[in-house]
Amino acid sequence: MHLKGKRVLITGGSSGIGLSLAEAMLAGGAKVVISGRRSDALKAAIDELRKSGGSVDDVAADIGTEQGRGTALAFALQKLGGLDMLVNNAGGVRAGRLEDTTEAEIRTMIEVDLVAPIMLTRAALPALRASNDSMVVNIASGIALVAAPFYATYAGVKGGLAKFGEALRRELKGEGVHVMTVYPGATDTPMMASNRAGPELGFTREPAAAVAEAIIAGIEENAFEVIRGGEARAKMIALNREDPAVLDKRFLDLKPALSEAVRDHSAL
Repeated sequence: MHLKGKRVLITGGSSGIGLSLAEAMLAGGAKVVISGRRSDALKAAIDELRKSGGSVDDVAADIGTEQGRGTALAFALQKLGGLDMLVNNAGGVRAGRLEDTTEAEIRTMIEVDLVAPIMLTRAALPALRASNDSMVVNIASGIALVAAPFYATYAGVKGGLAKFGEALRRELKGEGVHVMTVYPGATDTPMMASNRAGPELGFTREPAAAVAEAIIAGIEENAFEVIRGGEARAKMIALNREDPAVLDKRFLDLKPALSEAVRDHSAL
């Protein structure tokens, strides 16, 4: 898919990967609407994006709610005159032991990371079909491919999002709507600010702009997936499939340090 002239809605577009992706898409000639929950963050983001020119607007909406999804989609359709691409980027995380994670935190991850993308995609499908050259981009996580301790719910919902995308891609094959899934690794974003785990624990961070660049390349190639982490991540994925007990042992050795490093990791 070529970006020039494409009409794009990016959820969670006020910071991190969403903001970097909006910048890259504008540079490629797309028309963009970003959504987010916080008006102040959206204002700062939109002011920054407009410095480079291009067509970009913002809408304050909580896509974790039915009303918020309706608001975001209606605004995008009105501003853009249709929709060629939906980027389900908004997400939330709470790390820690499952029994120490509250029901409210668990339900928030389920609603924002899994239910919201499914329901927003469902609502957007008529507009995407009308485009006849459209795409849904789901931002999952590397943890959906190799699940880490203390991220049980997050791994579950992101893994669910990945399989949702795979099934929907096949469902829509030949109908003018493509679905691509993105698996970022640890990325230097506000969402990761409260995570103290470093490379020694498997959290080697890369800039959000690098992830955005890879996503753009995937869009242009109509790729099925974009996996970050390079050769090291590829080896872990293969090992997780062929001999997961080895990774179980590796994580067992890391558990005490990892538990301490991620116990305050929260972005909900």
